[in-house]
Amino acid sequence: MSQITTHVLDTAQGKPAAGVPIRFFAFVDDDWEQIGGGETNADGRLPNLLEENVVLPAGRYLMAFDTAAYFKKLMHTPGYRGAETCFYPYVDVVFEISGDGEHYHIPLLLSPYGYSTYRGS
Repeated sequence: MSQITTHVLDTAQGKPAAGVPIRFFAFVDDDWEQIGGGETNADGRLPNLLEENVVLPAGRYLMAFDTAAYFKKLMHTPGYRGAETCFYPYVDVVFEISGDGEHYHIPLLLSPYGYSTYRGS
């Protein structure tokens, strides 16, 4: 398993958010450097955000969720009865880790007009 994991849930739909593009960055030399990314699977997870053997050093990291792309696809899904737009076109979650190799889980609870995140387990 990746040291950093995420799970995106669409609270308006009451199910996992499949197809959310995610980019993962490290703060290096006063700038953001992309070190991983992908798209959430049918369960709203991105299991291989980082390679399994990668242990990140202590520092500041950013997980960038492209919520506009997700909602744009969702709005064109037959039978969709939700909002016609999203208020937050992207969600950037910045966090710090200690560098001890511990697992960090960054969940995102998402709706067209709001979001929430926390440190998961």
